[in-house]
Amino acid sequence: MHGNPLPILSVRPIRALVDEPFKVLVENLRPGSPVTLHSLHPSEDGDYWEAFGHYVSSQRGTVSVADDLSFGGTYSGKEPMGLLWSQRPIPGSRRDLRLRKMNSTTPMLVHISVYSGHLTGGFQDQVPLASVLTERWYMAPGVKRISVKEGNILGTLFIPPGPGPFPGLLDMWGGGGGLVEYRAALLASHGYVSFALSYLSEKGLLSETDFEVLFNMIRNHPQVIPDKVGIFGLSLGTFITLYLAVENKVVNPTCCVCVNGTHTLQSGPLDLSNALSRDHSKARMDENGHVILRELSLPIPSDFSRKINVSKINCPLLLITGTDDQNVSTIEAAEDMAQTMHAAGKDHLLTKLEYPDAGHLIEPPFTPHCRFSRFINRLQGHDFTMLWGGQTKPHSDAQEDSWKKILAFLQMHLYSSSRPRARM
Repeated sequence: MHGNPLPILSVRPIRALVDEPFKVLVENLRPGSPVTLHSLHPSEDGDYWEAFGHYVSSQRGTVSVADDLSFGGTYSGKEPMGLLWSQRPIPGSRRDLRLRKMNSTTPMLVHISVYSGHLTGGFQDQVPLASVLTERWYMAPGVKRISVKEGNILGTLFIPPGPGPFPGLLDMWGGGGGLVEYRAALLASHGYVSFALSYLSEKGLLSETDFEVLFNMIRNHPQVIPDKVGIFGLSLGTFITLYLAVENKVVNPTCCVCVNGTHTLQSGPLDLSNALSRDHSKARMDENGHVILRELSLPIPSDFSRKINVSKINCPLLLITGTDDQNVSTIEAAEDMAQTMHAAGKDHLLTKLEYPDAGHLIEPPFTPHCRFSRFINRLQGHDFTMLWGGQTKPHSDAQEDSWKKILAFLQMHLYSSSRPRARM
């Protein structure tokens, strides 16, 4: 007599970009068997992140994560990518963590395992029925990574594979500062020469002249189509994106993508050097001691000396906002910008996406939701726990949907031959 065949676990594709869905399939189970699918990621910081879902095998003895319902765990229902977006630090981890990939040249390793029964913890003490190691990449094969240090400009240039030339993108994150590469690497994997810029350090913000030099550097690169260069900004990066697009005469972006930011200043005059001015008397804490900053820019000023006059924008603009953003008053800011552009007859230049219950940190798809995390103020040298907001499931849905629409927006305006412009 032969024993029961061993369960088979497969993940397809086993090596993929981080925004590419995978399919997880378990075969050779007994029909009606309760099992737990589990993911485990060792982060670069030495922390472990996990997610798990409870399933019952079909009459054929199979579980398909893409097609079957999870009856519990860190996610429930039919969630093909729940094993990634619902990841959280394992019990006993350090507090206030945020998962970020800082080395873009190596993959995120994710162990996918299947266990007998419906488990809720203690996975390290159990022997899985089967395991598979998967790789999730921000850099596609053939993408070139070039470190850049010229004068005050510090960043990384990512060039797609192939002969080119390609459209270009300047990629800017928020007020945490430093050099964050992974989104630019992923954008290069989708066909854009992308420059990840470290524009904020302990010394302060880059000057407007520095931004002009950098934009011309990107535009004049031999692998870049000079009249197809856009800007992508999140949080503080949104303010800088809008300022350069509206107020600067040298930087002339083809299009702009802005995620959860504002066009306002807390004090005038309207100048890039005032972008970091903050009146923290409006800051407050929630019951857990997490800092909420969204009221700092409220009410939205009516005076254009304290906000960017987006009626002067002359390129397509994609605004993405989460209604539960607890860091910036993005909903109010987006509505004010929409009204200003409407009054100027520029509705055709604006695409506005609003995501219910999404928070501040809208990242590429399947990134684990971060509702709060430790934040370091590089200029003042202190740190605290920032409340970013968002509910895990709707926030994760927002990340997946917005990324598809970001790529479609960039494709339309940076790869197409026609370009919407302001009307006279």
